[in-house]
Amino acid sequence: MSKTRIILADDHPIILSGLRNLIQAEDDLDLVGEASNGAMALAVIRETRPDVAVIDISMPGLNGILLTRRLASEMPLVRILILTLHEDRAFVKQAFDAGARGYVLKRSAAECLIQAIRAVIVGGLYVDPAIAKRMFDVSPRRAGRSKAGAIGAELTEREAEVLKLTALGFTNKEIARQLDVGIKSIETYKARGTEKLGLKTRAELVRYASSQGWLADA
Repeated sequence: MSKTRIILADDHPIILSGLRNLIQAEDDLDLVGEASNGAMALAVIRETRPDVAVIDISMPGLNGILLTRRLASEMPLVRILILTLHEDRAFVKQAFDAGARGYVLKRSAAECLIQAIRAVIVGGLYVDPAIAKRMFDVSPRRAGRSKAGAIGAELTEREAEVLKLTALGFTNKEIARQLDVGIKSIETYKARGTEKLGLKTRAELVRYASSQGWLADA
């Protein structure tokens, strides 16, 4: 069984060392390169073509957002996972707009990084749980106040709620628990919503969510 090939890019040596230890402790992950700035990261990724690149936003020279946008254009098969101190929704939106597949806070790295890597490698999306619940207010009161154009004129309120949480990478089980409905119902809402919007993949859903302002909604 082949290992998932990982690149790490961070300009803080202590953080880079900690990330290295996390990766090397996993039998199914293979650390194939490191970088301490954006330009170096781009060169290493071009050379090694990893499965996942873990990138800090605030790197000198070429920052993580610009690097992500460039990689998404040049090497779309490389999954980009942002690792950062920034908890502001604006940074999350910029990251996903640029093409990132995951967003993890450095303070959560020990608990979340490996899970995030495994989520994006199978085609999923990942948002750090510490900020995910603040991204969308899925209460009926709040959703009901949203204008039709903000959630898609054809979507029902519940379909919009489910798609918002799906865009953040929540599983059907997690969404069912949050909305207090059955998993089968979540599957139905998701299927109906994506069919109405003509969306086939989670990446398309996240781009739609971003374009509708869902990722910046408080």
